[in-house]
Amino acid sequence: MEGYRHILCATDFSGYSEQAAERALELAQYYAARLTLLHVVEYFPIDRSNESITPEDVDPAVYREHRARASLNELVKRMDNEEAAQEVRFSPHSAKREIVQYAKQNNIDLIVVATHGQHGLTALLGSTAEGVAHTASCDVLVVRAQGNTG
Repeated sequence: MEGYRHILCATDFSGYSEQAAERALELAQYYAARLTLLHVVEYFPIDRSNESITPEDVDPAVYREHRARASLNELVKRMDNEEAAQEVRFSPHSAKREIVQYAKQNNIDLIVVATHGQHGLTALLGSTAEGVAHTASCDVLVVRAQGNTG
């Protein structure tokens, strides 16, 4: 079996995805692989969240990208891995679609995502992790996060 060369870890900055990032880092170190952290701002600008209200004099895309890049920088520092590449993507589509497309375009051979372990209606509608696992053309590791990290 050939080792992984480029690992992609998609993050939404939750405690769950931080655990997935830690697992991705372990695998990248084990395989001496490149690691890329990806955050997708989905459905932008159609369905902006009220949790991120843009100041009136700032372009919403610039504001969201700045916040996402700052969060990625903080994650990289907590992981103590300054070599990890950081990407922010805006998409009018779902995060799962953008993650899969990014992986295809960048020769990713392993995608690492977290599952929140939700059930019921959320599971019925499909999670990002499930969507990525079913549509990616490369290996996908779905990390079931432990503890109360939501």
